[in-house]
Amino acid sequence: MPDKAVVTSAQRIGVIGMGVMGKNLALNMVDNGYPVSVFDLDAQRVAGAVAQAEQEFGCNSALQGCQSLEQLLSQLTSPRIVILSVPAGAPVDSVCHALLKAGLDAEDIVVDTGNSLWTDTIAREQHFQGKFHFFSSAVSGGEVGARFGPSLMPSGEMQVWQQLAPLWHAIAAKVDPETGLPVSRTAAGQTKAPALQQGEPCAAFIGPAGAGHYVKMVHNGIEYADMQLICEAYHLLSSALGMTAVEIAAVFDSWDKGPLNSYLMAISAEVLRQQDPVTGAALVDMILDKAGQKGTGLWTAVSSLELGTPAPTLAEAVYARALSARHELRQRLSQTLPVGRCDISGAAVSETDKTALISALESALLCGKIAGYAQGFQLMADNAATQGWQLNFADIARIWRAGCIIRAGFLQHIVAAYEAEPSLAHLFAAPEFNRLLTEHITGLRQSLVFGIQQGIPMPCLTSALSYYDSYRSARLPANLLQGQRDYFGAHSFERHDAPAGQHFHLNWSGDRQQHAVN
Repeated sequence: MPDKAVVTSAQRIGVIGMGVMGKNLALNMVDNGYPVSVFDLDAQRVAGAVAQAEQEFGCNSALQGCQSLEQLLSQLTSPRIVILSVPAGAPVDSVCHALLKAGLDAEDIVVDTGNSLWTDTIAREQHFQGKFHFFSSAVSGGEVGARFGPSLMPSGEMQVWQQLAPLWHAIAAKVDPETGLPVSRTAAGQTKAPALQQGEPCAAFIGPAGAGHYVKMVHNGIEYADMQLICEAYHLLSSALGMTAVEIAAVFDSWDKGPLNSYLMAISAEVLRQQDPVTGAALVDMILDKAGQKGTGLWTAVSSLELGTPAPTLAEAVYARALSARHELRQRLSQTLPVGRCDISGAAVSETDKTALISALESALLCGKIAGYAQGFQLMADNAATQGWQLNFADIARIWRAGCIIRAGFLQHIVAAYEAEPSLAHLFAAPEFNRLLTEHITGLRQSLVFGIQQGIPMPCLTSALSYYDSYRSARLPANLLQGQRDYFGAHSFERHDAPAGQHFHLNWSGDRQQHAVN
């Protein structure tokens, strides 16, 4: 592949998979001046994409449908660029092998944009080496993000990234570099918008194969936690303070104007305001409380356990979804399990106390959010060290400021923290986050005291406080734990008054004398 084979708007791009994400990525490319050929095993999806392109761009649309992979490849110039938007796992391998049979060659590029497991991505790059250039780019932003500007996390061969960069920068979400706020392409209800020329693109090269998908996996783990934290605040306001969905929406709207400004906070308020078109009640009150998951949150929790990196808030968010799915058992046990005796359980809350609790809960949510992000960035740092990756955490925070699901004004502080200290050991150590935690941690404690007394489950908020308190504690009870391990398993222990790394064992079943362990 030539060193300067940079993609231009004259080069036709192939897109395989005309589901929601693939179709919208293809339309986004056309928006930005790139002609596109598309294919899907479902011919109706191809026809739908072509019809939408003709409706939006006119009869001479630059989007062309194909009936086979051979036809798609014949329309592309070498080195051919084929974007995959197919389900993770076996479908990715199946399409790659089918493309080889259809005539793909060693100079061509295949880009996986699905939610693939990062280790699968590493294996695929190795497997297809010499047959074609396998590259990956995680995509965040959902349907609207794919159409009008997602956050893109590419990884693989640097030479391939240099070729793809103009295309990726063109279709990515854009932010104002000064404020960190998204530059909008759309108005409410808009289905078509001009390409953005201004703003900083939310696409940056992450690192070697697998790095982009790992970063996207952690992004989704943070997303799980952020969503659950908001839900726990909703639960407390609804069940403990008796507020209606519309009243809570107003609270969330006010929070969205402050430090908690985020896409997830904004859409939560919108969901709460929505009336059920069937009954006229609040739609949220009619939705069954069973949450689904697609696996990336689970992968994040598993990775944290494998690395030994504490990420309790991210893991608790996964457990919360799993517990919600046990709906029938919860209904039965709710009839027999008491709250327990608490001094204020069931007591009316005055308006003054209610206002104070809402303020405390805002602080609680901010602390929980800081803890969740801190866990996510620590997880990325630890895995990067294991894999030998050089991740730029300022860039990662920068490309999450628009386009993706966890986009928030909060991320500007993370960018600044890592720009000031690229090797920052932990977000809690950054001056701005230290200040925020110092200012707001009391609100988290107050909210949890009230919620626990009321019997409101708050697994993510509770774990966030325990995580904070663990790092705040110069000494933890692991000394007793290590004594227990040495007692039953001769696992040894270190001493405060001995050099680091020197281990000892006590002869518990004999003379109870201490012996140095090599």
